[in-house]
Amino acid sequence: MVLVVRGELRLTAGKTAVQVAHAAVMLVEAGRKRNADALAAWFAQGQRKIAVVVPTIDDLERVQRLARAKGLMTEVVEDAGLTEVPPGTKTVLGIGPARAEEIDAITGNLPLL
Repeated sequence: MVLVVRGELRLTAGKTAVQVAHAAVMLVEAGRKRNADALAAWFAQGQRKIAVVVPTIDDLERVQRLARAKGLMTEVVEDAGLTEVPPGTKTVLGIGPARAEEIDAITGNLPLL
């Protein structure tokens, strides 16, 4: 599982942590419905999660398009707007769970958060 954070939002560490957690939970819930085998393998292999950053919303959306084109599950967190960003702001893209090689082909060049 890779969690892609929008860098230009400059979220606080706590807000970033919560948004990343939202994305992970959303992916697990989606995995139960859409790809139970991949989810079970992810649980069995230690539930690996990697957080990376992209500079802009355009970059986040590009990564999402690439992931979807490869058949990977994606979820985007849209913030409720109660604290640091306006309602509906896309903060984090979650990808997976899937085999590391599949996700790394899309996100492997992104800097770690």
